[in-house]
Amino acid sequence: MSKPNEHALNAKAWPFAEARDLLKRVGDKTPDKGYVLIETGYGPSGLPHIGTFGEVARTTMVRHAFSLLSDLPTKLVAFSDDMDGLRKVPDNIANPEMLEEHLGKPLTAVPDPFGTHESFGHHNNARLQSFLDEFGFDYEFLSSTECYKSGRFDQALLGVLERYEKVINVILPTLGEERRATYSPFLPVCPETGRVLQVPVIERDVDAGTIVYENEAGKKVETPVTGGHCKLQWKADWAMRWAALGVDYEMSGKDLIESVNLSGKICHILGGHPPVGFTYELFLDENGEKISKSRGNGLTVEEWLRYAPPESLSLFMFQKPKTAKRLFFDIIPRNIDDYLSHLAGFEKQDAAQQLSNPAWHIHRGHPPHEEAHLSFNILLNLASVCHTEDKAVLWHFVSRYRSDATAETAPILDRLIEYAINYYRDFVKPQIQYRQPSEDEKKALEDLLATLEGLADNADAETIQTEVYEVGKRHPFPDLKAWFKTLYEILLGQSQGPRMGSFIALYGLDESRELLRRAISGEDIASTD
Repeated sequence: MSKPNEHALNAKAWPFAEARDLLKRVGDKTPDKGYVLIETGYGPSGLPHIGTFGEVARTTMVRHAFSLLSDLPTKLVAFSDDMDGLRKVPDNIANPEMLEEHLGKPLTAVPDPFGTHESFGHHNNARLQSFLDEFGFDYEFLSSTECYKSGRFDQALLGVLERYEKVINVILPTLGEERRATYSPFLPVCPETGRVLQVPVIERDVDAGTIVYENEAGKKVETPVTGGHCKLQWKADWAMRWAALGVDYEMSGKDLIESVNLSGKICHILGGHPPVGFTYELFLDENGEKISKSRGNGLTVEEWLRYAPPESLSLFMFQKPKTAKRLFFDIIPRNIDDYLSHLAGFEKQDAAQQLSNPAWHIHRGHPPHEEAHLSFNILLNLASVCHTEDKAVLWHFVSRYRSDATAETAPILDRLIEYAINYYRDFVKPQIQYRQPSEDEKKALEDLLATLEGLADNADAETIQTEVYEVGKRHPFPDLKAWFKTLYEILLGQSQGPRMGSFIALYGLDESRELLRRAISGEDIASTD
């Protein structure tokens, strides 16, 4: 193995901490399977969602960090639990009645209500792969159904049968009395109905590799545990997969801590070695409640990408993964501007600092270079004060402020303007509420107008900001924060806003002077006439 990157050995960013733990597990020798296996799982009873993106994005960050520590080959597997039985009909699909009669069947045996694939499971698997491909993730897709039916899991399944008592003794203490009486790690697939059955196992034949169960009609049935005739209950299934595939790393949410512990114990029983793990916190909605797919609270990936570049979503996933975070529309502007700040600072950092910069992890070591011409928040405020959803209008102000920036030379900025217009239209515009100044505030605005009229037309943002500060100090505001809040409410119609010096420089001194005149005279600032 070649010498690892010396900075990576001590990098504090959490993906490097995870990568170092993974390296301790695998050592400096290529595993017998030929690669280090990193896994992420997907339940295809629904479409890919923002949690799916988060888990794959974070796992990819760990994988890339590992590549600086070791030259051992790695493989990222996106595993679909598509042999699970359909427990309920999703709320958000067409032809829901079509699925009712197929409840309990493996997802790959349920007809596709969309009519595009051979099954509902195949449809959602295709959506998953398209989703991951869209973001450029490097992965290999694995289907639970194919692994069971092809025999890939046969040896591990026979191992579960052989160690049946030890396996159930791990699970039984966690179950209620009624469930304990009927529990079996094996779920036979009924040859008559095609349903995945939760029934007690009456007999086991280790030599023959079969179990005997009583079907729904009360008839005893003997079936092999191999070849897709049975699947395993969730915790035993996860453990069997770890052992069968030789999974070296897999992260999971806080809600699965108990499952991870139990599956780890079963994996040891099967002669395997549980993967290195990482527990991330769950997302919260606008009210601080846990996000639920069934409730539909929180944000979708599509909604985020209407208002922000995908890199900002990656930043959200990178930052503090062990802390519960609100996932709602109002966090988007801050994440965009934080991303721009990290990107702008990257080239000014030394090699060690760069490895802790989120931009390094988001762009897998090669962030693009573009000067951060403007913040997202200031673009939102520009759209607000111009009352426009016209990209050309915003570019008129931007190009006058930064003559070196064009749609061709500043593609990131060009995209930001489109995102800002969408966000302004949907969230800012409906909430804008201007107010009239009090007499004391009017005097301060008159002072600011006179101050701006005394500035040269080419005054820069810092000069303007200093003068705005000085005006605020000359008037009876409790503090400068109250002065800026006054400017935001009267001139922008909102309680928060941008750095005023930068905004005035962008909007233009002449335009800003006119805006102040209108506010002082009591005109309707919301009017574009």
